[in-house]
Amino acid sequence: MILSPSLLSADFSRLAEELQALEAAGVTWLHLDVMDGAFVPNITFGPPLIKALRPGSGLFFDVHLMVENPARYIQDFRDAGADMLVIHTEADRHPQRTLAAIRDMGCRAGVALNPGTDLGAIRWLVNDLDMLLVMSVNPGFSGQAFIPATFDKVRSARRLLDACGGEDVLIQVDGGVCPENTAQLVEAGADVLVSGSAFFGHKPYDARLAAFMKSLDGREQRPALQKAARRQTFALTHPKQK
Repeated sequence: MILSPSLLSADFSRLAEELQALEAAGVTWLHLDVMDGAFVPNITFGPPLIKALRPGSGLFFDVHLMVENPARYIQDFRDAGADMLVIHTEADRHPQRTLAAIRDMGCRAGVALNPGTDLGAIRWLVNDLDMLLVMSVNPGFSGQAFIPATFDKVRSARRLLDACGGEDVLIQVDGGVCPENTAQLVEAGADVLVSGSAFFGHKPYDARLAAFMKSLDGREQRPALQKAARRQTFALTHPKQK
């Protein structure tokens, strides 16, 4: 399992230090939620913030675009330093074209589904996917309660991906994730878990990461995860610029 802490719950007055602390704790991914105030009822940040953080961080930048018509912005986010760009099917009229364009510019490509969106929306996108993000809350705000139906949705998603040749496609879950539901999510088929306040609100970060991982003790993870993670993220890190 890969843990991808959500930047929205970090201390914005000292972001550079927060990212350094994550790396020191053994974290390899960072989840960056981009919201435009149109697709979701909140506004966060854009490419300038990512560009400012990129030189000092070796973390894999997992950028979740909760924006209308995301194809307009993918080049800007790629140039800012994103490693993976995740779009919403609900926000893009031509998701296959956008996913292919993301890959063509050298990024990993992902698609996100809101809680009420059927998995059928991705059936014909599998060949263009590196990751499927299953939202376990309605997007827009951190700290929401986890939707229990997510467990079944993740199981169904894993079956669909495997049946369509997407064994190496990672499944990410975002919203209300904590050590108490980590094992059940991984058993259902999740590979990457996003955690905001349930991670950043419990320092030190190395101990909190250990708590997430300890919840998996004795449970088998998906055999293809290690292979898929290597293929999707290369070495998972970037060399820091000095």
